[in-house]
Amino acid sequence: MMSGPQQPSRNELPCFVIATSVWEIATDIIQNNVKVSGRPLVKLLHENARNEMETNTLGESQIVQAWGNIAEAALASLATWRSRRPTGQSGTGLFPAFPAIPARDGLGYCCQMSSPDQARDSGEARPRKIIHIDMDAFYASVEQRDNPDLRGKPLAVGGSAERGVVAAASYEARKFGVRSAMPSVTAKRQCPELIFVKPRFEVYKAVSRQIRDIFAEHTEIIEPLSLDEAYLDVTENIQNIPLATEIATAIRAKILAETGLTASAGISYNKFLAKLASDHRKPNGQFVITPRMGPAFVESLPVGRFHGIGPATTAKFNGLGIFTGLDIRNQSLEFMNANFGKSGAYYYWISRGVDERPVRPNRIRKSIGAENTFSDDLTAFDALAAELQPLVEKVWRHCEGSGTRGRTVTLKIKFFDFEIITRSRSVPTQVSNRADLERLAIDLLRHEMPLPKSVRLLGVSLSVLHDQDRAEPQLDLPI
Repeated sequence: MMSGPQQPSRNELPCFVIATSVWEIATDIIQNNVKVSGRPLVKLLHENARNEMETNTLGESQIVQAWGNIAEAALASLATWRSRRPTGQSGTGLFPAFPAIPARDGLGYCCQMSSPDQARDSGEARPRKIIHIDMDAFYASVEQRDNPDLRGKPLAVGGSAERGVVAAASYEARKFGVRSAMPSVTAKRQCPELIFVKPRFEVYKAVSRQIRDIFAEHTEIIEPLSLDEAYLDVTENIQNIPLATEIATAIRAKILAETGLTASAGISYNKFLAKLASDHRKPNGQFVITPRMGPAFVESLPVGRFHGIGPATTAKFNGLGIFTGLDIRNQSLEFMNANFGKSGAYYYWISRGVDERPVRPNRIRKSIGAENTFSDDLTAFDALAAELQPLVEKVWRHCEGSGTRGRTVTLKIKFFDFEIITRSRSVPTQVSNRADLERLAIDLLRHEMPLPKSVRLLGVSLSVLHDQDRAEPQLDLPI
């Protein structure tokens, strides 16, 4: 084995010590199979890591605490090492001398062996460790789990009727372009073999409760987004596990063992990047975006991949000559605010990998809504009513997932000249089912017809929310 740098002091470790718990990062980044003396770099790093673990005088807990930063330092140094190493040099070490890593680098893992208490006492800010857990095709996976005949087949959860909408699609169906919120007739056209099953929300909620109980074994700071996804802040965690990657791995393993379902995880230092990371290895995978990786990761990201940026906003960005995160980063804050209003500052900062939003447990929502901007302006009632279907489906799916109900339905209309009007209707009892929500929304639209000008956006929201378990008995609405 190639010899490494000189023996480290007690307060630092050589950069080539890569632990197996972060091996997935190394394998993902070093795609070009760089070789040293004819041997793959990844394999060489792995062998050195095992050797160092056996011979180093540092305590096990100190080495564990250092893993995250060590991996990050080694990977970040790879380009430097390759550029400095003369052609044909045999070398006695894998990397040139590398400075000690600051304690706050690398998702809060200390390369210099200060304890969390020491970091707090010194007033040093530690980055957060945020995990985004997202179940894989949740509703469809539950149906395939409970019915073996559905496994391996293209499946859609939702109504198959002419005006039905897909609530969820299995990965087999997604290969044909079937997606949630897609009209059922479109989904069937794209995948003639598609099997439809009716949703069983009580079953999904029961499984979701199992999953939340697993989250609670690690942290109390949990922000559910729906039945199948949540943010977890594990900066301080119940089991005092130093690596967020280890926590995510443990959570996913227990979810699989207890529910028979797979989950994907994203780990990073803020919510925006954690959510991006969870999509990176779907299904049944996890990915880490470290503080060193964050800005560069966002740089190359198409604006359409930014969470919260839909097709219409993507088109607006593209129309301004902005196509990637780097393009956004090159704009001033004033430019972003002038062109994107209150969202401008958010886009400005996330393009720099900055997102200070906290993970908010037990978040109280004032309303649940969905909206869509059309590629072409619409005027006909039938066309507008058809566009309301996926919006109603999305709102109601969230209601079912969160167990909330509301009494006020609001229709938002944005005309081609950006004038916005809203129309609302409140009812004496909670809106108890999707059909009632749809009838109320369409009734609000019908009362505005004929519209004075063409429409570029429709939105539907439900407010005056209550937890379903505490709500009054529901009655069908006389529309």
